[in-house]
Amino acid sequence: MSSQENTLHPQLWSWVSKSQRDLAKSILIGAPGGPAGYLRRASVAQLTQELGTAFFQRQQLSAAMADTFLEHLCLLDIDSEPVAARSTSIIATIGPASRSVERLKEMIKAGMNIARLNFSHGSHEYHAESIANVREAVESFAASPLSYRPVAIALDTKGPEIRTGILQGVWVDYPNIVRVVPVGGHIYIDDGLISLVVQKIDPEGLVTQVENGGVLGSRKGVNLPGAQVDLPGLSEQDERDLRFGVENGVDIVFASFVRKASDVVAVRAALGPEGQGIKVISKIENHEGVKKFDEILEVSDGIMVARGDLGIEIPAEKVFLAQKMMIGRCNLAGKPVVCATQMLESMVTKPRPTRAETSDVANAVLDGADCIMLSGETAKGNFPVEAVKMQHAIAREAEAAVYHRQLFEELRRAAPLSRDPTEVTAIGAVEAAFKCCAAAIIVLTTTGRSAQLLSRYRPRAAVIAVTRSAQAARQAHLCRGVFPLLYREPPEAIWADDVDRRVQFGIESGKLRGFLRVGDLVIVVTGWRPGSGYTNIMRVLSVS
Repeated sequence: MSSQENTLHPQLWSWVSKSQRDLAKSILIGAPGGPAGYLRRASVAQLTQELGTAFFQRQQLSAAMADTFLEHLCLLDIDSEPVAARSTSIIATIGPASRSVERLKEMIKAGMNIARLNFSHGSHEYHAESIANVREAVESFAASPLSYRPVAIALDTKGPEIRTGILQGVWVDYPNIVRVVPVGGHIYIDDGLISLVVQKIDPEGLVTQVENGGVLGSRKGVNLPGAQVDLPGLSEQDERDLRFGVENGVDIVFASFVRKASDVVAVRAALGPEGQGIKVISKIENHEGVKKFDEILEVSDGIMVARGDLGIEIPAEKVFLAQKMMIGRCNLAGKPVVCATQMLESMVTKPRPTRAETSDVANAVLDGADCIMLSGETAKGNFPVEAVKMQHAIAREAEAAVYHRQLFEELRRAAPLSRDPTEVTAIGAVEAAFKCCAAAIIVLTTTGRSAQLLSRYRPRAAVIAVTRSAQAARQAHLCRGVFPLLYREPPEAIWADDVDRRVQFGIESGKLRGFLRVGDLVIVVTGWRPGSGYTNIMRVLSVS
């Protein structure tokens, strides 16, 4: 019995049952079991009864309605169902293990949303064949407009990286290395598996001592932490690769080793007028990029937290700080952020991930990442489909544990005052979805901007984005919680009829995918006239 209990008539306490004492204590100290806690459980039960068949909002519902973040954590339930529809997009790297049409079909069914092509390896002919295979796999689902799955194609540039040469003697493809690395400086090779310490600098090369040895291969990445590398932000090879990407209709560019805003400007210039619709995602992979993050974010369409090289360029124990900082700032800015590298690394050779890897994926989702990426797991691994399925399963569980109530309030408070009707409508739609426990928000969009604004405020409900633009549908996968639908029917002569048909298309697709049922409420966001920039109408509908 605590000292607090002892002050309240010790003899009286001995006559009261333990459950009654616990209730009294909770009332006195304001614990979750007190009046507020009992009322909350009652309101959750009442809400669950009122929802009827609307199961989409029930996952971790008690935790979702908690008053504080600590209470939210305490109420998480391992027996709760995962979310019905995964919100976090999965990016899978296409390589020898995954480039066949049949394997790509399996990966799309498993949950792949964006196919990444790594231009650090392979010829243009090789990547052209991979692009053709991805498109063939995607079009195999086109028989049913409701079940069609748009998949974006992303080009990952080689960037200003340094690699070992073809091994006829040990050399690297950066002649200025003798000028930028001091005696005592470190050189890391192959993601840090091999480390060297510079002992002596000669005009023709470096004399180094092996600190950590390993098997040295050709074309392996080389990192020079702390060195001011004077490589251009965009190499001639990058320019050729970007032109190839424009000619082959890629949707996204992952720009490697971005150090400053001018690097992003150079990428956009290389894409030219024909590639102005391509989204540019800047990869932050070194100390300079982290320090100049805000200026890079301002000119980018999104950010990738590329933890592989970043974990060599900065101390490994600080990578999580950089990850959380970058994801947080992207969330505040309303721009997509990708978490990448070694997420399920053990699945390159094993059918199941380590427990630490599953926690890593889940925590990236909880941090607020829009996309999570697989690299070697799908490019060269023995279990590419299983890796996608595993990320899908982990993300569904993690998304149910997000404290949406707090997140929305903080994002809304942090948002600057706006006179943009589309943004104001988006905020109102997300708040309305929370108030009525809507199963989905259906938005009709031309460019995808309205869907991105809805995603910015992190609704608990799915955002079903109906668009006639194939590129907008594919690029929408960059935004968390957005489920793009490509509507191929020609416009109706009467605008209201065209709106109603597209809304019904979104509802039918939601029912087919299992996260809408008869009786559910949905928020509908539309424009008042055709074209981009006119989204300012919000309605609440019941699914019939």
